[in-house]
Amino acid sequence: MIPYWSKDTKISRHTYNARSETVAEKPSYRGPWKHRRYALVPMLGFFEPDYETGKAIRWKIGRRDGLPFTVAAIWDCWRTPDEGDTLLHSFSLLTLNADGHPVMGRFHGPEDEKRSLVIIPEEHREAWLRATPKDAFVFIRPMSPEEFTSEPSPRLARKGRGHA
Repeated sequence: MIPYWSKDTKISRHTYNARSETVAEKPSYRGPWKHRRYALVPMLGFFEPDYETGKAIRWKIGRRDGLPFTVAAIWDCWRTPDEGDTLLHSFSLLTLNADGHPVMGRFHGPEDEKRSLVIIPEEHREAWLRATPKDAFVFIRPMSPEEFTSEPSPRLARKGRGHA
Protein backbone atom coordinates (compact mmCIF):
# COMPACT_ATOMS: atom_id res chain seq x y z
CA MET A 1 0.00 0.00 0.00
CA ILE A 2 1.14 3.53 -0.70
CA PRO A 3 -0.17 5.95 1.94
CA TYR A 4 -1.65 9.22 0.65
CA TRP A 5 1.19 11.21 2.28
CA SER A 6 4.07 9.27 0.71
CA LYS A 7 6.46 11.18 -1.55
CA ASP A 8 6.98 8.16 -3.85
CA THR A 9 6.05 4.50 -4.29
CA LYS A 10 9.13 3.03 -2.58
CA ILE A 11 7.30 2.63 0.74
CA SER A 12 5.14 -0.08 -0.84
CA ARG A 13 8.03 -2.54 -0.36
CA HIS A 14 7.36 -2.31 3.38
CA THR A 15 3.57 -1.98 3.52
CA TYR A 16 2.20 -5.01 1.64
CA ASN A 17 1.09 -6.49 4.99
CA ALA A 18 -0.40 -4.62 7.95
CA ARG A 19 -0.14 -6.08 11.46
CA SER A 20 -3.66 -6.13 12.90
CA GLU A 21 -2.22 -5.46 16.37
CA THR A 22 -0.96 -2.02 15.28
CA VAL A 23 -3.04 -1.16 12.20
CA ALA A 24 -4.96 1.59 14.04
CA GLU A 25 -1.74 3.25 15.27
CA LYS A 26 0.98 3.03 12.60
CA PRO A 27 1.25 6.11 10.34
CA SER A 28 0.99 4.08 7.12
CA TYR A 29 -2.27 2.42 8.14
CA ARG A 30 -4.12 4.51 10.73
CA GLY A 31 -5.77 6.83 8.18
CA PRO A 32 -7.29 4.03 6.07
CA TRP A 33 -8.30 2.19 9.26
CA LYS A 34 -9.94 5.28 10.79
CA HIS A 35 -11.77 6.08 7.54
CA ARG A 36 -13.03 2.49 7.22
CA ARG A 37 -11.26 1.75 3.96
CA TYR A 38 -11.75 -1.98 4.38
CA ALA A 39 -11.42 -4.36 1.47
CA LEU A 40 -11.61 -8.05 0.66
CA VAL A 41 -9.01 -9.73 -1.53
CA PRO A 42 -10.21 -12.95 -3.17
CA MET A 43 -7.69 -15.80 -3.33
CA LEU A 44 -7.41 -19.44 -4.21
CA GLY A 45 -4.22 -19.75 -2.18
CA PHE A 46 -1.10 -17.97 -0.98
CA PHE A 47 2.50 -19.00 -0.45
CA GLU A 48 4.75 -19.02 2.61
CA PRO A 49 8.29 -20.32 3.26
CA ASP A 50 8.77 -23.43 5.41
CA TYR A 51 12.25 -23.89 6.94
CA GLU A 52 11.83 -27.36 8.49
CA THR A 53 14.49 -28.78 6.15
CA GLY A 54 16.92 -25.97 7.02
CA LYS A 55 16.26 -24.00 3.84
CA ALA A 56 13.19 -22.16 2.62
CA ILE A 57 10.73 -24.35 0.74
CA ARG A 58 7.67 -22.64 -0.70
CA TRP A 59 4.34 -24.03 0.52
CA LYS A 60 0.86 -23.22 -0.72
CA ILE A 61 -1.93 -22.55 1.78
CA GLY A 62 -5.54 -22.85 0.63
CA ARG A 63 -8.96 -24.14 1.53
CA ARG A 64 -9.27 -27.92 1.80
CA ASP A 65 -12.20 -27.85 -0.62
CA GLY A 66 -10.25 -25.77 -3.17
CA LEU A 67 -12.81 -22.96 -3.16
CA PRO A 68 -11.81 -19.29 -3.16
CA PHE A 69 -11.64 -17.33 0.09
CA THR A 70 -11.27 -13.68 1.03
CA VAL A 71 -8.57 -11.92 3.01
CA ALA A 72 -9.07 -8.72 5.01
CA ALA A 73 -7.30 -5.66 3.66
CA ILE A 74 -7.19 -1.90 3.96
CA TRP A 75 -6.70 0.46 1.04
CA ASP A 76 -5.56 3.99 0.36
CA CYS A 77 -5.41 6.37 -2.57
CA TRP A 78 -2.16 8.11 -3.54
CA ARG A 79 -1.73 11.00 -5.96
CA THR A 80 1.44 11.05 -8.05
CA PRO A 81 3.30 14.27 -7.20
CA ASP A 82 4.71 14.92 -10.67
CA GLU A 83 1.66 13.93 -12.71
CA GLY A 84 -0.93 15.88 -10.74
CA ASP A 85 -4.26 14.15 -11.04
CA THR A 86 -3.11 10.57 -11.50
CA LEU A 87 -4.48 8.42 -8.68
CA LEU A 88 -3.13 5.06 -7.59
CA HIS A 89 -5.23 2.81 -5.38
CA SER A 90 -3.30 0.24 -3.35
CA PHE A 91 -3.90 -2.07 -0.41
CA SER A 92 -2.26 -3.97 2.43
CA LEU A 93 -3.30 -7.41 3.64
CA LEU A 94 -4.04 -7.73 7.34
CA THR A 95 -2.05 -10.25 9.37
CA LEU A 96 -2.18 -11.61 12.90
CA ASN A 97 0.10 -13.65 15.12
CA ALA A 98 0.09 -17.36 14.26
CA ASP A 99 2.52 -18.77 16.82
CA GLY A 100 1.20 -22.25 17.60
CA HIS A 101 -1.45 -22.27 14.85
CA PRO A 102 -1.80 -25.83 13.44
CA VAL A 103 -1.49 -24.68 9.81
CA MET A 104 0.28 -21.30 9.88
CA GLY A 105 2.60 -21.91 12.85
CA ARG A 106 5.14 -23.75 10.70
CA PHE A 107 5.99 -20.96 8.29
CA HIS A 108 8.77 -18.35 8.21
CA GLY A 109 12.22 -18.65 9.76
CA PRO A 110 12.79 -20.59 13.00
CA GLU A 111 13.42 -17.42 15.03
CA ASP A 112 10.77 -15.31 13.27
CA GLU A 113 7.31 -14.58 14.62
CA LYS A 114 4.74 -16.70 12.82
CA ARG A 115 2.10 -14.59 11.00
CA SER A 116 -1.08 -15.41 9.14
CA LEU A 117 -3.40 -13.56 6.81
CA VAL A 118 -6.80 -12.63 8.24
CA ILE A 119 -9.45 -14.71 6.49
CA ILE A 120 -12.95 -13.23 6.36
CA PRO A 121 -15.50 -16.05 5.98
CA GLU A 122 -18.26 -15.59 3.42
CA GLU A 123 -20.93 -15.04 6.08
CA HIS A 124 -18.96 -12.08 7.54
CA ARG A 125 -17.88 -10.29 4.36
CA GLU A 126 -20.61 -7.62 4.32
CA ALA A 127 -20.22 -7.00 8.05
CA TRP A 128 -16.43 -6.58 7.64
CA LEU A 129 -16.87 -4.01 4.90
CA ARG A 130 -19.41 -2.04 6.97
CA ALA A 131 -17.68 -2.32 10.37
CA THR A 132 -16.60 0.63 12.45
CA PRO A 133 -12.90 0.74 13.39
CA LYS A 134 -13.79 -0.45 16.90
CA ASP A 135 -16.00 -3.31 15.68
CA ALA A 136 -13.67 -4.41 12.86
CA PHE A 137 -11.36 -6.11 15.37
CA VAL A 138 -14.07 -8.73 15.98
CA PHE A 139 -13.29 -10.16 12.52
CA ILE A 140 -9.56 -10.50 13.14
CA ARG A 141 -9.15 -14.08 14.28
CA PRO A 142 -7.11 -17.12 13.29
CA MET A 143 -8.13 -19.04 10.21
CA SER A 144 -10.01 -22.26 10.78
CA PRO A 145 -7.49 -25.15 10.71
CA GLU A 146 -10.35 -27.48 9.72
CA GLU A 147 -11.00 -25.45 6.55
CA PHE A 148 -7.40 -24.79 5.46
CA THR A 149 -4.48 -26.96 4.51
CA SER A 150 -0.92 -26.53 3.25
CA GLU A 151 1.32 -28.45 0.90
CA PRO A 152 4.79 -28.04 -0.61
CA SER A 153 4.69 -26.05 -3.82
CA PRO A 154 8.31 -25.38 -4.81
CA ARG A 155 8.93 -23.06 -7.71
CA LEU A 156 9.98 -24.74 -10.88
CA ALA A 157 13.27 -23.57 -12.34
CA ARG A 158 12.78 -21.21 -15.25
CA LYS A 159 14.99 -21.59 -18.25
CA GLY A 160 17.71 -18.96 -18.20
CA ARG A 161 16.86 -17.71 -14.73
CA GLY A 162 19.20 -19.91 -12.71
CA HIS A 163 17.03 -20.24 -9.61
CA ALA A 164 14.21 -22.38 -8.36
